[in-house]
Amino acid sequence: MSNPIQIVPLSEGAFTVDKTKVFNPFDPETQVLNSRPVGSMLVEIQPFVVITDNDIILLDTGLGYNDADGKPQLHNNLLKAGINPSQVTKVLMSHLHKDHAGGITLTDDRTGERFISFPYATYYVQKREFDFAMEAGNASYISEDFSLLEDFSRVEWLTNDDGWIGDQIHYRLTGAHSKFHQVFSIVSNGKTVFFGGDDAPQLQQMKNRFVAKYDYDGKKCMELRQQWWQEGQEKSWTFLFYHDIKTPVWGENN
Repeated sequence: MSNPIQIVPLSEGAFTVDKTKVFNPFDPETQVLNSRPVGSMLVEIQPFVVITDNDIILLDTGLGYNDADGKPQLHNNLLKAGINPSQVTKVLMSHLHKDHAGGITLTDDRTGERFISFPYATYYVQKREFDFAMEAGNASYISEDFSLLEDFSRVEWLTNDDGWIGDQIHYRLTGAHSKFHQVFSIVSNGKTVFFGGDDAPQLQQMKNRFVAKYDYDGKKCMELRQQWWQEGQEKSWTFLFYHDIKTPVWGENN
């Protein structure tokens, strides 16, 4: 008998970010947003694990920070959810901005050495996004976070605008939030889980017509969100929101 899809949000906490692109920890219980620089946005950083009959799938990799014990926060979050990091079979990357790609590799605090975070998993990365990110030279991309992928044997470089990974995972290049951003749909046992990365980062943005200045193509982002929201409601999708503090998962039961 097939099991239903399981979804595990892996929250790394709340942060504010302004035009400097620096992510500063923020405690909504004790701190006031107005005390941060003008234009600061409050966001959650929240990778997800989706468990199907066939795979344990990680969607984006967070900031790549270590906890106070010197161990990777992402690994610790997985362990708290009862998942050994070595069990992750696929890592799907929407894009390579530092708050999504920081955990592709991890750093040993003692030696400064970097290594692949999930060496037993296959990483699925849009090749055009990787090439662009390696040359970008701006604060949104930190090339040392992901440059090791170039020589890692378990990378599947996605080169098409649209396609399937096996028979359960569909990807689509949007070029909306970043120049070569992509989104994923995971289809299993008649259910669809949709991950829009930063094209669709928060529930409220799905419900309102909102053009963000920080998007590569804000108008396209807005239009895509409207399309996905309508289709998702008609087909009972479950949405995963990477930057939503209050509603990381929204589905047919909401």
